Amino acid sequence: MHKTVLAAVLATAGFSVAAQAQDITVGVSWSNFQEERWKTDEAAIRAALEEAGARYISADAQSSSSKQLSDIESLIAQGVDALIILAQDSQAIGPAVQAAADEGIPVVGYDRLIEDPRAFYLTFDNVEVGRMQARAVLEQAPEGNYVMIKGSPTDPNADFLRGGQQEVLQEAIDAGRITIVGEAYTDAWLPANAQRNMEQILTAQDNNVDAVVASNDGTAGGAIAALTAQGMQGIPVSGQDGDHAALNRIALGTQTVSVWKDARELGRNAAEIAVAMANGTEMADIEGAQSWTSPSGTELTALFLAPIPVTAENLDVVVEAGWITQEALCQGVSGGPSPCN
Repeated sequence: MHKTVLAAVLATAGFSVAAQAQDITVGVSWSNFQEERWKTDEAAIRAALEEAGARYISADAQSSSSKQLSDIESLIAQGVDALIILAQDSQAIGPAVQAAADEGIPVVGYDRLIEDPRAFYLTFDNVEVGRMQARAVLEQAPEGNYVMIKGSPTDPNADFLRGGQQEVLQEAIDAGRITIVGEAYTDAWLPANAQRNMEQILTAQDNNVDAVVASNDGTAGGAIAALTAQGMQGIPVSGQDGDHAALNRIALGTQTVSVWKDARELGRNAAEIAVAMANGTEMADIEGAQSWTSPSGTELTALFLAPIPVTAENLDVVVEAGWITQEALCQGVSGGPSPCN
């Protein structure tokens, strides 16, 4: 959708994108920079804003919901014309959205649900991500004991993913082919917390585990570290985000799938939507926008992008897309899947 969101809205009015955006400042509130992917998202947002002639300013909440509120107050005080918010806590972010609304500043809820109809919701289809994760693991382990390593309890995406996973696994559970023997949220999505959870489950189950459905690549890395310490390499493990380390693990055979959500596309769309809304475009008029009702019943305007499951069978796709170099993908791999063979 490169340029289409913003250009289609503005070009019809006879103005260039740059001319419309040159006096616009977009503020971005990041929940944290602990995960590899957020650097990629930031670069994409910066590039799209620069191309549009808009200014970028940002703040890192360092995984603190209270700091994020003060960060957004500061961004508003600096005169931003639109906000992009990666919420640390979807419930705690409410006062920030209210503060923006009070100043007439449009908000893009970036990748994580903000339960407020005044925030445009931009993300990938996270329920489908969960389905993709479970399908890939189920294909490798059609029966046995499963562990579910979930995301942060303060991030609605954790439950969207878990719901999609359950949809795929339910039939096998009902048939008695698989049993979920352990399940845990991962505070703040931290790999160290995922590793600790996995260690505790392995201990409780005397290592009788056949598969792990982990909800992102960071938690997958933590789970794999715990498995490796017990000599259990090769257990099917899922993830998402297309982190370089995870893609290398797929090439090495220690991770089964990473559902790739091209952060470059997400970031570009966020920037274009923010500029369009700063110029007065209504949320419903954003190209591709749809009305969507959250699980709690909040009606939002949203745009969902399509994810791609990456396994050993299609690793070439991330190299061909320029997401990762062949050298980085194939580090330490000998006789692996294409393009590492």
